[in-house]
Amino acid sequence: MPDSPHLAVRVLGPARVTVDDAPAPPELLWRKHLALLVYLARSPRKSRTREHLVGLLWSDRDEKQARHSLSEALRVLRLVLGDAAVQADVDQVRLATDGVTLDCDRFAALAARGEWDSAAALVEGEFLEGLALPGANQFETWLGTERALWRAQGLNALVQCAEAQLARGDTAAAARAALGAVGLDPTSEPAARAAMRALALAGDRAAALRVAERLARALRDALDAAPSPELARLVERIREARVGRRVLAAPPAARPRPPLLGRAAELAAGAAAWQRAKGGRGQVVLVQGEPGEGKTRLIEELAARARLDDATVATARAVPADRERQWSAVTSLLAAGLADAPGLASAPSAALASLGTLDPDLDARFRGGRVGPPSPAVEVRDGFVAAVIAAAEERPLLLVVDDAQWLDAASLALLPALARDSAPHSVLLLLGVAVGVPDAQRFDELQARLGRDLEGAVIRLGRLDHAALAGLVAWSVPTYAADERERLARRVERDTAGIPLLAVALLEAVAAGYRLAPDAPAWPSAARTLIDSLPGSLPPAVVGAVCLRFRALPPPAQQVLGAAAALGGRGDVERLARATALERGAVAQALDLLEWDRWLAADAHGYVFTAPIERDIVLQEMLTPGQARRYRDLVASLPHS
Repeated sequence: MPDSPHLAVRVLGPARVTVDDAPAPPELLWRKHLALLVYLARSPRKSRTREHLVGLLWSDRDEKQARHSLSEALRVLRLVLGDAAVQADVDQVRLATDGVTLDCDRFAALAARGEWDSAAALVEGEFLEGLALPGANQFETWLGTERALWRAQGLNALVQCAEAQLARGDTAAAARAALGAVGLDPTSEPAARAAMRALALAGDRAAALRVAERLARALRDALDAAPSPELARLVERIREARVGRRVLAAPPAARPRPPLLGRAAELAAGAAAWQRAKGGRGQVVLVQGEPGEGKTRLIEELAARARLDDATVATARAVPADRERQWSAVTSLLAAGLADAPGLASAPSAALASLGTLDPDLDARFRGGRVGPPSPAVEVRDGFVAAVIAAAEERPLLLVVDDAQWLDAASLALLPALARDSAPHSVLLLLGVAVGVPDAQRFDELQARLGRDLEGAVIRLGRLDHAALAGLVAWSVPTYAADERERLARRVERDTAGIPLLAVALLEAVAAGYRLAPDAPAWPSAARTLIDSLPGSLPPAVVGAVCLRFRALPPPAQQVLGAAAALGGRGDVERLARATALERGAVAQALDLLEWDRWLAADAHGYVFTAPIERDIVLQEMLTPGQARRYRDLVASLPHS
C-alpha cells in the first residue's frame, strides 16, 4: 500500500500549502477549506464535533446548507490526503496524527530548545496573514487569539535571534531579524530597541533613529501612548554616538561594513567583562593580536556597545612617537571624553588641578580648586586614578588604549595602580596590544596579575578559520554559487593565511571585479613565519586588492590617504589640508569616508592608519618618492601635534 500523502502548511505569514512538496490543489486553498484544515490541525487531538465545526464556519447558513458545506469541505480534504487521514463519523471529525504538519508547531519546538535563529527563520508575518471570514464570527475570534499568541512568540524569537546575532558580531543579520520584529508589531519597544542597537552598531545611525520615530508614531496612533524614558535615552545615546571622533552614520559613498565573523568567543569574553564592570567589579582586558588580526575592530565593537549602554567611553590610540611624550595616554583619554564625564566634578580639587596641567580646557573649568603648584609625576598619577573613580560613580566607564605597546613609561607605570584602585568600581580598562612587535612584552607583568589580584581577561586573537572565511565570501559575493564560494574561500585562505584584514581587502576587491591570478603559491611560504612576511613580502593578490581599493576612492580621499601615508604617525585636518592643498571641508569629508572604510582610525588628537600593512602598500605602490616628499615638505613648517 503506498504511503499516504503528507500535507505541510505554513501559517506564520501568508498561508502556503504543499502536498508531498508539490503545490496543493486550488480547491484546498478556498478560504473555508483552508480554515477548516488549520483549525483541525490546531485542535486538541486534531478532533472536533461536526456541530462545533458547523457553528464555527457556517453559522450564517441554515443547518442543512451548513452540514452540506462541511461535508463538501471534508470531501476535498479526503481527495488530497486520503480517506485514512480524514476520519469522520456521525458526530466527530478528526485528522490523522501524522497527516498534516504546521510550521507553527515546528517553531514552538525550536523556541522551546532556544534555537532562536531557526525559529525566527519560520516567522514570515501574522498567523494566516490575509485570511478573513467576515461571516464566521466564532472563527474570527479564534483567529484573533491565535494571531496574538503567535505574534508574541514570533516577536520574542526575532528579538532573541537579533540578540544572538549581535553576540556573534553579525550586525547586519541582527538588524534584519530585529526589523522583522518591528514589522510584526510596530508598537513593540523591545523590537524597536533591538533594531536600533543593531543598526547603530552596523553604522547606520540615521536608520536607527528612523525606527525610533516610527515607534513613537505607532504608539501615538494605536495606543495614544509615548515611548518609555529608557527608549528616549537610547535615542539620545545614538545621536551622541561616535566611531573615533566622527559621527556613526555612514558617509554617502561608503560601502557596507563586513560582519565581524569568526570572533564570537572573543566578543563574548569582552562583553562578559563589560557586564561585570557595569556591575561594579572593575576589569582589565588585554586584546592581543598579530598585525592585521583584528584587535582594533574588536575593540571598536566593544566600545560601540558600551556607548549604547549609557556609559562614559574614552578611547585613545598610541603611536610610536607617544613613547617620548610623558603622560601621553592620560592626555589622550582626557581629551577623548574623560574630561567631560558626568561625575568628574566630584573628584578632589587637587586631583583636577593636577590633570589641568595636561588639559588646558579642564584647567580652565576647575582652576578655582588649585592650591599651590602640584608635583606633576606623583599628582598626575593619583589625580588620574581619582578622576576615573569619580567618573565611574556617576556612570559605568570604559577606558580604551589601542596599540598600547607604544605607551610612554609614565602612563604604563600608572596602569597597575589604576587597575587596583578602580577594582571596586564600574571601570573596564581595555588595552589593545600588538604581539610579535617590539615592546609588546612590557605588558607581561600586568597580564600575569590577571586572575590573581586583578580581575579581567586576556583575549588572544588568531587567524580566521575556513568557516569564518566562507562566511565572509558569502557576504562579499552573495551571487556566487555554492561551489564558486567554496573555491574562493580556499583561495582566500591560501593567499591571506586567514588574516582578517587581508581577507576582507581581497574579498572587497574581488566583489569589485578584481581577478585572482591562477596557481599562485601559498602565503606565507613554508620557510618564513607570518611575522617575517609582514609587510615586505605580501602576496601579489593582496597588494593588488589594496591598490584596487585605493583607486576606487574618490580623488580627494586618495589625496588625503596618500598624504596620511607619507606623513606617518598622527595626522589632523590642518596638516592633511596643508599637504593636499584641499579645503578643510573637503578633507573632513574625505576623512569620514576613510574612517568608515577602515583605512584610518581616529582619536582625540587625529588620524592614524588602522593597519600599518596598508600604509606600507599605499606608500610603496600608490605614491612616487617625489609625491611623498612633497607632502612632507608642505607641512614641514607646521608644529607637530
